Amino acid sequence: MRRHLVALTIAVPLLAGACSSSDAVGTPGSTDLALTERVDAVAAAVDDWQDAATLAQAKADAEAALNLIVGPDGPGYGDSDGDGVIQGETDMGLLPGSLGEAGIAQSEPTNSCVQADVLGGSWEDPADRWATAQAVYDAWTPSDNTMPSLPSHPQRIVGWATLTLATDSLDEALEYAGHAQIHVDASRVAVEACVS
Repeated sequence: MRRHLVALTIAVPLLAGACSSSDAVGTPGSTDLALTERVDAVAAAVDDWQDAATLAQAKADAEAALNLIVGPDGPGYGDSDGDGVIQGETDMGLLPGSLGEAGIAQSEPTNSCVQADVLGGSWEDPADRWATAQAVYDAWTPSDNTMPSLPSHPQRIVGWATLTLATDSLDEALEYAGHAQIHVDASRVAVEACVS
């Protein structure tokens, strides 16, 4: 049983309400296919991460989620767990790269929910967006969860993946996966809640 059901029950109405009534029509198939497919791929990686039986598997799955979001031009892309394989290898990230390389979530036309919750606002200065995210990841402690300060839900997933890749505890890795799942769900709601 997934640990995110309660959080999703709370998050879905809140996120759906964040879109204007003219945007929140929720027509199936109305969103960009590449964006939907990428969010689904991240979701699959996070599902596997939550179900991991070993720390090595949890790290591999966290690496996949991170790589699918940041892409080859984003921070931390590559073989972060050092097993010789790049999990989640891709040509383009969900989010923009560090120097402004295009991200799938920027595909025109973007909608207001994706802009607000997936991109988390403007990416006019992508280096600053990623530097800010890294500072949030570095400042995180068990008693001070800094992740909510990031407006982009995928950047929060990257944060939980980063913590998983740094831990020596399977229990912690699975806990972080549960947090990441909340932000996968929020991203999916944003993609499905508005039409392009």
